[in-house]
Amino acid sequence: MRAGNERTKLMKLFFASDVHGSAFYCEQMLEAFDREKADKLVLLGDILYHGPRNDLPEGYAPKKVAALLNARKESILCVRGNCEAEVDQMMLEFPVLADYGFLSNGNVEIYLTHGHVYNAQNPLPMAKGAVLMCGHTHIPACEEHESFTYMNPGSVSIPKENSARGYIVLSEGRFSWRKLDGTEYMAYEVK
Repeated sequence: MRAGNERTKLMKLFFASDVHGSAFYCEQMLEAFDREKADKLVLLGDILYHGPRNDLPEGYAPKKVAALLNARKESILCVRGNCEAEVDQMMLEFPVLADYGFLSNGNVEIYLTHGHVYNAQNPLPMAKGAVLMCGHTHIPACEEHESFTYMNPGSVSIPKENSARGYIVLSEGRFSWRKLDGTEYMAYEVK
């Protein structure tokens, strides 16, 4: 319960996707998470396995990635990617098999999914004005559609189309796309 004119503190959220078993880039992602002082690390799938269509990423070590993330399990929210399987859940101490999730942060409603089933072309049923946050394509994106905004942080370890390895931070109604070193290269203000 809150009293009088107290404002509810908005969470600072850190969105990342497609680690694909790279301990090298997972460590950089966690350094960025610490540097950003975010409240939650939201992983959009494809955590441990590189997948048959991808080359092995630098520092491929799924057991080490599991250990690094398990040490942060209280801070992690995760949805299932197309590379997650029940064996991955056996390695990870936080849930990874949900096909989609939902977050509300102030006046922002965010629907989370990997993107291989639900995506900008096949969105989840969402409230008008919501954000659809996906991974899967390995390409950062921010696209306004008629009733929702599609966002993608790109990939932590295997970026495509000459994009940067990176993540998104949501703070005070502003989404910021950043490279793993923290450099911002795109932003979106919630209306």
